[in-house]
Amino acid sequence: MAITYEPIATTTLSTATATVTFSSISGSYTDLVLVANGRTSADGIYVNLRLNNDTTNTLSATRLLGNGSSASSSRATAQNLLSLTPNTAWDTTNPGTIIVQIQNYSNTTTNKTMLVRGNIERPGVGGEVSAIVGMWASTAAVNRVDFITGSSTFLAGSTFTLYGIKAA
Repeated sequence: MAITYEPIATTTLSTATATVTFSSISGSYTDLVLVANGRTSADGIYVNLRLNNDTTNTLSATRLLGNGSSASSSRATAQNLLSLTPNTAWDTTNPGTIIVQIQNYSNTTTNKTMLVRGNIERPGVGGEVSAIVGMWASTAAVNRVDFITGSSTFLAGSTFTLYGIKAA
């Protein structure tokens, strides 16, 4: 079996920070996969994504959420950040995980689509999961990805890994 996921970069935080950036991303892969695992300096903090440092309102998303006893969905349009954790907000104690897939990220003729999965388990409270389909209404090739907490920081020990998917 061919190995198709190639690690491009990994960041393990040694100090707390509000933003983790992968920049100068090569266009030599078909897709990108980002994996984030960590905690934040406050409870209920949403992890957000920004592409190419674009602060215009060009992101939209459809979300499915569940916690084992209830499920819901929501839609957001004209956003300048893509919320990766609508209900699965990170906290100070329990690490959350997010996996983002960006399809055809280097194609310059189509808008960029993303599939996002997230989860967090809170002992005594239960787990939460989310699935998100996102779109960046831009034909620019993705060469930068930012994970942003906004009103908090990612704690030391949080890890962020960028993979490139090679053509099989």
